[in-house]
Amino acid sequence: MRNEAKVVAVTGASSGIGEATARRLAADGHRLLLGARRTDRLEALSREIGEAGGTAAFRRLDVTDAADVRAFVAAARERYGRLDVLVNNAGVMPLSPLEALEVDEWDRMIDVNVRGVLHGIAAALPVMRAQGGGHFVNVASVGAYEVSPTAAVYCATKFAVRAVSEGLRQESDGSVRVTLVSPGVTESELAEGISDPAARAAMKAYRAVALPASAIAGAIAFAVAQPAGVDVNEIVVRPAASAQ
Repeated sequence: MRNEAKVVAVTGASSGIGEATARRLAADGHRLLLGARRTDRLEALSREIGEAGGTAAFRRLDVTDAADVRAFVAAARERYGRLDVLVNNAGVMPLSPLEALEVDEWDRMIDVNVRGVLHGIAAALPVMRAQGGGHFVNVASVGAYEVSPTAAVYCATKFAVRAVSEGLRQESDGSVRVTLVSPGVTESELAEGISDPAARAAMKAYRAVALPASAIAGAIAFAVAQPAGVDVNEIVVRPAASAQ
């Protein structure tokens, strides 16, 4: 299905949900700017999308750097003339019990998962206001609704993304849409960043039943495809065979 072509910028696009989202939205006819730190992966992904008939460019992006996020949004406008959708997908998940006192990991999660989303909003909201419309898709987690052992700080960051998304929605006059997408267990590289041995083992068992990243990409594509007067506010996607 080909939707009305939009300009979409995707953060954290080098793997997992971000990569799958890029592939799906390109297949739907949208023009993409992909951002992440691993530019070799972005280059390969952009090339594959182009060879399949899609349109994608890329730029190195560190979402913890507000100036870099502003430059990322500016690059989308410079290349395509506007920015219709920002998918705030970049995230990290180094789980550990609080008593492990992994303060550096806590700070990293706050910087990427919360500040990264805020930086995206700060960079793109003025652009969307000026052009008369736009759409934020913020990727959270089922951890935005429940807390589990070793995931207190991670869940706190996702609760924050949920709160920020709802606040942005309430403040909008309807021209800027806001969608929160909260995946359950999904195939990704997130768990590879867990340094705590017990948390890593627990997550391996927890992720025994997992969705493909393409399932989350499909949910994002659904929200993006809605007509201007329809705002899909929250989507929770879980494996059918799991209660998590």
